[in-house]
Amino acid sequence: MAFYDPAPGPELVEQITARRAGLDEPEKHLAKQWAEGRAERDELPVAERVLAR
Repeated sequence: MAFYDPAPGPELVEQITARRAGLDEPEKHLAKQWAEGRAERDELPVAERVLAR
């Protein structure tokens, strides 16, 4: 049975920090894509009304 040390070592803290930083950029990219998609989707009813005239 392995011994479990509940106190994280500095290496683990560094890994967590690096992982968080590595996810920040994709998160920003996805948030931008989502906002652009939402804006385009919000414009569709206007285009539909123009076509219906």
